[in-house]
Amino acid sequence: MFSKVFTAAVIVGAAFTAVTGTAGAATAPRAACGAVGPTMARCLTSYATAVAPDGWGATDLAAAYRLPAEPGPGDLVAISIAYDSPTLEQDLNTYRAQYGLPLCTSDTGCFHKVNQRGDAAPLPGQSFGWNLESTLDVSMVSAACPSCRILVVEGDSPLFPDLAATEDTAVRLGAKIVTNSYGGRENGYSLSYASSYQHPGVTTVVSSGDDGFTAASYPAVLPDAVAVGGTTLSRDSSDRAFAESAWLSGGSGCSAYVAKPAWQRDPHCRNRTVADVSAVAEQLSIYFTDAGGWATANGTSASAPFVAGLIARAGHAGTTTAATVYAGAGHFFDVTDGSNDQVSGGAKCGGDYLCVATAGYDAPTGVGTPDGLAGL
Repeated sequence: MFSKVFTAAVIVGAAFTAVTGTAGAATAPRAACGAVGPTMARCLTSYATAVAPDGWGATDLAAAYRLPAEPGPGDLVAISIAYDSPTLEQDLNTYRAQYGLPLCTSDTGCFHKVNQRGDAAPLPGQSFGWNLESTLDVSMVSAACPSCRILVVEGDSPLFPDLAATEDTAVRLGAKIVTNSYGGRENGYSLSYASSYQHPGVTTVVSSGDDGFTAASYPAVLPDAVAVGGTTLSRDSSDRAFAESAWLSGGSGCSAYVAKPAWQRDPHCRNRTVADVSAVAEQLSIYFTDAGGWATANGTSASAPFVAGLIARAGHAGTTTAATVYAGAGHFFDVTDGSNDQVSGGAKCGGDYLCVATAGYDAPTGVGTPDGLAGL
């Protein structure tokens, strides 16, 4: 059982203030992972290299989502991922130092990395895209919950059975919350591994996808998964000082296989609708050695681990489910602008809530984005 105790301070120090553009970016955004076949998942990240920290940093996110000063109970957050990133711990702590977060190292027991069998060695091979993905994951968990311990379980490959094994291993090692920043189109083969994502007393958080309104993404479509969509964050003159709209690439969809859960009551999808909740998925600052240093990352790969960290910070790892998120809908910022219809103007779904943000529930942003921790 992974149970070393880590005690952390609250967020302190000056941190980089995000801009809405990409002034520090040296390249145009590009996908970290390419297309895959029906038997494997794809990492859900695009990125641009930067010459300095650029985009939304941890302090910006704390302000945008009205996070409390208290760091929370320091629960364990597990990350299910494919392949090994040799510089992951180093890159994570460069990020944390930049934004005034306490270091999270293997020496203190805060950071732990294992293969899909739960062993420290041998670790799997490397993949640039998945390595960037894991770096984004640990950074967003850190931004949401600086006191949380982090367990990274690395699969031998992105094949669904290997990723399912990482999920089972994370739970066996004591995780009550597991975040998954990958997905593939739901089909009978992928759904045959659903049980690995449905452990009683474990909160499973999953990215909703990065292809806009389309077929539902697995494992986000599973009935008890907290499916996290994406938003575009900007500054404004409101009391909150921030505004959000549905991110154009954020995933939403209506399942072809999974029955409508009792707690979900939207009218135009007879089966499970994705997503449930959302958070910023565009212009996140990260440090990634293999990309040359600082970069900006985009994707529901950012929003899912961020929400997972918030759930852990609230002390609700293992008790928060998609059903409890819907029950707490009044504690979220309602996102009413934007669309993830990549055809334009809502034409792909007829301007419906399945691809257009609207008051109350909509599929691109779910019940909304976190306003503090009360809804989680």
